[in-house]
Amino acid sequence: MKTVRVDLGKRSYDILIGAGLLDQFHQLLEQYKTGKRIVLISNPTVSRLFGKSLLQRLSENGYQVTEIFIPDGEAHKSLETVEEIYTALITQRADRSSTLVAMGGGVTGDIVGFVAATFLRGVPYVQIPTTLLSQVDSSVGGKTGVNHRLGKNMIGAFYQPRLVCIDTNTLASLPPREFQSGLYEVVKYGLICDSEFFEYFESHLEEIQTREPNVLEKLISRCCEIKAEITSSDEKEQGLRRILNFGHTFGHALEGATNFRGLIHGEAIAWGMLAETRLSFMKGYLDESNSQRISRCIRRIGELPPVDLVPTPGILEAMQCDKKRQDDQIVFVLLEDIGKTRVTAGIEDDVLIQAWEEIART
Repeated sequence: MKTVRVDLGKRSYDILIGAGLLDQFHQLLEQYKTGKRIVLISNPTVSRLFGKSLLQRLSENGYQVTEIFIPDGEAHKSLETVEEIYTALITQRADRSSTLVAMGGGVTGDIVGFVAATFLRGVPYVQIPTTLLSQVDSSVGGKTGVNHRLGKNMIGAFYQPRLVCIDTNTLASLPPREFQSGLYEVVKYGLICDSEFFEYFESHLEEIQTREPNVLEKLISRCCEIKAEITSSDEKEQGLRRILNFGHTFGHALEGATNFRGLIHGEAIAWGMLAETRLSFMKGYLDESNSQRISRCIRRIGELPPVDLVPTPGILEAMQCDKKRQDDQIVFVLLEDIGKTRVTAGIEDDVLIQAWEEIART
């Protein structure tokens, strides 16, 4: 088992990474002193795969356990779902000694984290991410929240979990498309701050795609180390943490323009990274050789759903609601080199249109 520490003073916590950790989860809860009342929140599929056996072990070891189901998918990442969870928690007489456990992908983790931040003005929660994307990204760092009909992640809070428990065995049942989606977030870490990690990913991609447990543990651990280091120095995204948004300005706009249909999150971010890599080259920050190398690597991960029919004006309009906007300007994280970024704003619409249309047609 690998342990990565997120250092935030009194709100510090551990990320535990390894195979078979769910079998030890009751012991981990005792070690991290979460209390004996557990509310597991997941969707029916995740519950069937992992939740039922987890609840049984917890119950056998003296925990008082209840379960709440929520629907899966970005379209359900809403205040309506949050209210449904509030209602269930109140009905179950949950209190401040209750620990919420988010088991599932990034949508589940974001929703449950926001509920934990706001229910009774804050209750403890634990993350059990079961998708590659949530293991390397959304479960770490304390960003919680839901979407508004006018924009993604517009409602939320920074609220840190007590523990993140990553059992790499959960990836064995992950559909190929979901695994591929997570790999796009993995390669992002190399692109923004670790050229050696990018080179490892690039040269070991076929091995990574076999889901060999030791390789996955190494991959996930490095991603979590990078995010933990960034989060520890900039918890609320005032500076360094912004580099994690590479690919997300175009990516989130694409999700908004398509109303979260046809693409899953990692695929939207992949298209966003392709567009922002192209934009980096067009602005003269990134040389052509590295631009092409990055694009080749992203496309080697797998075939992306086509986006050539998505209206470009819709993408630009969605950017106007981007939560990263500053002083009424759209902010981009662009690349100067593999492993080196720069934050820029105020790029002209015609340049954005050209960058998007060039990559969307290929």
